[in-house]
Amino acid sequence: MSKLTFKIALPIIIVGIFTVVVFFATNHENFEPLFYLVLLFLAIYIFFFGLATGQNLATPVKKILTGATKLSEGNLSSRVYLETKDELADLATVLNKIADELEANRQEQENVEKSVGVKVRAKTKELEEVITALEQKVKNRTIELERLIEESNRLQEVIKNRGGETEKLKKELNNFKQKVSRYSKPKQETPAKEDI
Repeated sequence: MSKLTFKIALPIIIVGIFTVVVFFATNHENFEPLFYLVLLFLAIYIFFFGLATGQNLATPVKKILTGATKLSEGNLSSRVYLETKDELADLATVLNKIADELEANRQEQENVEKSVGVKVRAKTKELEEVITALEQKVKNRTIELERLIEESNRLQEVIKNRGGETEKLKKELNNFKQKVSRYSKPKQETPAKEDI
């Protein structure tokens, strides 16, 4: 027996026992054995009536409490349905509406999270593609720069070698000029025959 059932049934049972005791105390010497039997059945009836009344009032409250507990634990699909048409049924209806609204809000939140997740993944993919393209450009530029540096070093070596060859050719040219200038001294002009 639950606490609520006990709290409801106990006053009814006490009132019933008190009524039986009052009947018994009024004039118990004049009662016949049949009266005592009726009194016993009345006491048993009052006891079970109190338990049944307590149970009828406690069961809907237990259902509502169980539903509220499940709801507080995060089970938004739990609902409480009562067949009575009283305030407890109204309370169960309000609890069900709260559960419906919470479930709708959770669904909406999940949809928003999914939408945001899809957008974030799309942006992330775009950024990854941009980063990949930039990395490839950097690799290509690095390769090109390395090639240019290598060619520059080779050209510097060629220029250095050509510089030596140029110096050698300049010396040879100077030597040649000197030889030419030695062999080609200016001849004195002979008078032309016409002048004679």
